[in-house]
Amino acid sequence: MLTRAHIDRVVQAALDEDAPWGDVTSEYLIPENATATADLTARESGVFSGGEVFEAAFRLTDPAVEVRLLVEDGDHFEKGAVLATVSGSARSVLTAERIGLNFVQRMSGTATLTNQFVAEVAHTGARIIDTRKTTPGLRAFERHAVRNGGGHNHRFSLSDAVMAKDNHLAVLTQKGASVTEALTEAFARLPHTTHVEVEVDRLAQIEPVLAAGTGARGIGTIMLDNFSLDDLRSGVAQVAGRAVVEASGGVNLQTVRAIAQTGVDVISVGALTHSARALDLGLDVRIDAG
Repeated sequence: MLTRAHIDRVVQAALDEDAPWGDVTSEYLIPENATATADLTARESGVFSGGEVFEAAFRLTDPAVEVRLLVEDGDHFEKGAVLATVSGSARSVLTAERIGLNFVQRMSGTATLTNQFVAEVAHTGARIIDTRKTTPGLRAFERHAVRNGGGHNHRFSLSDAVMAKDNHLAVLTQKGASVTEALTEAFARLPHTTHVEVEVDRLAQIEPVLAAGTGARGIGTIMLDNFSLDDLRSGVAQVAGRAVVEASGGVNLQTVRAIAQTGVDVISVGALTHSARALDLGLDVRIDAG
């Protein structure tokens, strides 16, 4: 959940970074009593995300600046659309402009890319989910944008669920115990409310992992990492509904539909947050007459 308190904390830090001792350009060049009106305009089509964050950049700079959002997060828009209007002190509008744009461009870019992936897997039953490959400090913002694009979120942090990858399994089994034994012992110490996911990188690992148990006291999700399409289909058949099946690795807009058609339940896509291009949005500022 993207809360107002979290938005204000992150946006204020960005404003402090951008103008630590004020905006000397606006303070020296723009008359103190000048007012301005600005339109947030789409220079390409996409999916909107970050309205509250955009508004916070201006509100935290100057509470008297008025921001009117004309679309909601998750709305589709076309090139040329006016997405929001801003009015108030010209100095304040110009000071907050870059930070407001930075956030809304990045978040709308993530929402738009996510929506493209979601469209590719339509009618397959597979969900598109994000990963922890997020910009440090901006995870809540980027996760919010993924949801606006129609995607879903993976675990938010390391504290939310058990996710055993190859390195975890290597450490668990270093004393000679089998994967099944090591996982069974670990499950005995876990609360029944903790979701467990285990990554495998070959078909032969599936049964030893699932043999440790499934459901509330065992494996909830099994990740098939960098599997071929044939192996994904075999893996889905092998799991046979005993756990949620996640596909990961080698996922892009050209491959994602074929991956979804193998029958996996979810597809994790790191690119949603680590490779999304900022959408081209502009703030067209007009100094008011008078």
